[in-house]
Amino acid sequence: MHTDLTTGSIKDHLIKLSIPAITGYFFHTVYNVTDTYFAGMISTEALAALSLSASIFFMLLAISIGMSEALTSLVGNALGKKEIQKAQHISLNGIVFGAMISIVLTICGVLITPYLIDFLSDPSYTDTTLEYINIILFATIFFIGSFFFNSLLNATGDTVSFRNVLIFTAFLNMILNYILVVYFHMGVQGIALSTIFSEAITMAYLFYKLKKTKLYSGFKNFNFDIRIIKELMKQGFPPSMNMFLMAFGMYIITYYVAPYGKEAVAAFGIGMRIEQIFLMPVVGLGIATLAIVSQNNGAKEYKRIEPTVNFAIKFGFFISALGVASFFMFGDFYSSLLTSDKLVIEQTTLYLRICGFGFFGFVLIFVYISMLQGIAKPAIIFPLSLYRQLIAPVILFTIFSFLELNIYSIWLGLVTIIFSSSLYLWWYSQKSLKELL
Repeated sequence: MHTDLTTGSIKDHLIKLSIPAITGYFFHTVYNVTDTYFAGMISTEALAALSLSASIFFMLLAISIGMSEALTSLVGNALGKKEIQKAQHISLNGIVFGAMISIVLTICGVLITPYLIDFLSDPSYTDTTLEYINIILFATIFFIGSFFFNSLLNATGDTVSFRNVLIFTAFLNMILNYILVVYFHMGVQGIALSTIFSEAITMAYLFYKLKKTKLYSGFKNFNFDIRIIKELMKQGFPPSMNMFLMAFGMYIITYYVAPYGKEAVAAFGIGMRIEQIFLMPVVGLGIATLAIVSQNNGAKEYKRIEPTVNFAIKFGFFISALGVASFFMFGDFYSSLLTSDKLVIEQTTLYLRICGFGFFGFVLIFVYISMLQGIAKPAIIFPLSLYRQLIAPVILFTIFSFLELNIYSIWLGLVTIIFSSSLYLWWYSQKSLKELL
């Protein structure tokens, strides 16, 4: 069974798909915040280590995230055309492709991670970072498996399964962190082991749910199709590079923040974790938009695409306004929940109150990228990401560094880059939509 998104109320479909996704990703963020909380119990160095590790590990996972989104688009279009056997064929090839990516990225991670950590050359938390990431790298296959299985479930209109397992593993991760960090005193290694165990359960459950859908016909029917792999790479390359550059952008920001001290790096990591909680509705809207647009594009119901995008943006702006107001009123309180270091709390609150305004830009970016993927026109995503995550930050932050400006300039620069990117993407997407109609 799969949900037919080519008929019925667009608003109802968007809410029905996005709310489970929002809930699921909220608990995924709680999962990450839990790690940050226990790292804060260990030391400020541990907080900085998790912040740096997150950017490096996300760079490895980014490629698979983009490819899994391409899988949603391809399968969703096939389902929209009512071509079930084709959707099954794409699904099996997509799963094998995901396994291949897992092996390659794990090997790459083991080889290059030490050099990326050494490049920041801050000995105060280098050893702690290596202790954590050398373990977490072996969870790569579990993360990628979860992404690919969930992408197939999303294509059928199922965002509930991911929500359910993330709620369970969020609480499981709390228990495991307490046992390994507090009781057994394993430090950041305990945090990493908790993540590996929880992510393995996530992958196994999502595969179990996938086997109950029409998409999974069993590997007895598997025929390797290089054309499918090429199409996945073609459509997946732009969003993969977008995700990779997002992660690399985190690494670049960490590089420019590092001279302000380990407290600033820790604050950046905590701030991002808090931001992610409030960005979850936007992520959920993006997932719902991709599923709806993909099926309607496959069914040639183009007139349903623009209303989907418009409603998603309006809802996203409303949520963003609540988030920004919350940061101004309770930013210091949120920060104090994750660390007792007064300087880190002060730095985190500053970050939230400035960078929170970028939420409005993120709404446009997430929704329009999902729309472009759904109509199989993702080419602009890579060059735009190159500007947003690499070119603009390097130029702008290098100038700020040369002028010896304070950390305010970094956060204001980030918001400026986000808004300039989102406005261009809005113009480009409107143009692409008019061509389609």
